[in-house]
Amino acid sequence: MEKLRIGMVGYKFMGKAHSHAYRDLPMFFPNIVHPEMKVICGRDESGVSAAAKQFGWEEYATDWKTLLERDDIDYINAPSDAHKEIALAAAKAGKHVFCEKPLALTLKDSREMLEVVEACGVKHMVGFNYRFAPAVILAKKLLDEGKLGEIYHFRACFLQDWLVDPNFPLAWRLQKEIAGSGSHGDLGAHLIDLAHYLIGDIEEVIGMSKTFIKERPIPAQMSGLTAKGSNSEEKAAVTVDDATLFLARFANGALGSFEATRFAAGHRCTNSFELNGSKGSVIFDFERMNELQVYFTDDDEDVQGFRRVLATDPSHAFAENWWPPGHTIGYEHTFIHEVVELMEAFRENRQPVPNFRDGVKCQQVLEAVDLSIEKRQWIRISDV
Repeated sequence: MEKLRIGMVGYKFMGKAHSHAYRDLPMFFPNIVHPEMKVICGRDESGVSAAAKQFGWEEYATDWKTLLERDDIDYINAPSDAHKEIALAAAKAGKHVFCEKPLALTLKDSREMLEVVEACGVKHMVGFNYRFAPAVILAKKLLDEGKLGEIYHFRACFLQDWLVDPNFPLAWRLQKEIAGSGSHGDLGAHLIDLAHYLIGDIEEVIGMSKTFIKERPIPAQMSGLTAKGSNSEEKAAVTVDDATLFLARFANGALGSFEATRFAAGHRCTNSFELNGSKGSVIFDFERMNELQVYFTDDDEDVQGFRRVLATDPSHAFAENWWPPGHTIGYEHTFIHEVVELMEAFRENRQPVPNFRDGVKCQQVLEAVDLSIEKRQWIRISDV
């Protein structure tokens, strides 16, 4: 396969991110399967037609079902609340599927999606893009090589502040029937996946959550993390969490702490983790995504301390395809690296990673935390 013909459902925040990845991939990664941007789909014709022109898609459509009928489309992207319906229909039509996270609104739905894509024999991927920052991959490499020794602690937080204003409108991310959950499923899902990627399986959890602002103004329009209120003073209930925190025990004996909130004033996108092991530690913060803080216990005592490693040398993952050492990359590049993994999976005829199995694992932890909050007790992941 020389090209993969793409049909994408959704054209706003993630639609732009994925479009950029498909468009820039051939310039920097010329020797892999290339995406062919066939059709972008959205319900609002004026919006999706403008996006098609701006992002570089050949055509646009307003009904995702038409994509399934086309022989010139191999692969379909899909957005949150429509994941299950679109993924099942696409797989049954023989189309490969990419879904953003979380995989579905419920664990039951995510398990059904996995069952169907595997039964249909299509390739499937889920969008945990933060795995693909070179500094995160370096942390994984140090772990796998045993340079951090036995891991004792994994602590992670994803802090944002875009909802601190109580007059910010009721965007779709604040409505459970669309988003599934709030900061927990949106931000916490990334932390859980990074924990699975770096440390391994989580055995049990206990959590707590809170919705700080119970009602918000009805929006006139919204996109990504922005929204505009209407002239009406009408408000509606926020039906998701504003913040969720939980503790975890890992199968390998490590202890974990997780915090996801949209109410951390001053934090735009503090997606960070720290690992502490018997031989050393690492610290990552996505707001400084090209850097990994590294500490080794066997350094000479007079020079012990965290060192800043800039993960931009050719020896670091993906870096040789970008700029000279020290010339950093950004958020959008994690999506390009995601697509590199997808295209390599097609070339090697294997499932890309992370895929729907990883999505189900993440969803299982998300729901275990919800159950622990409801029951106010520890919950084993295997019991969910």
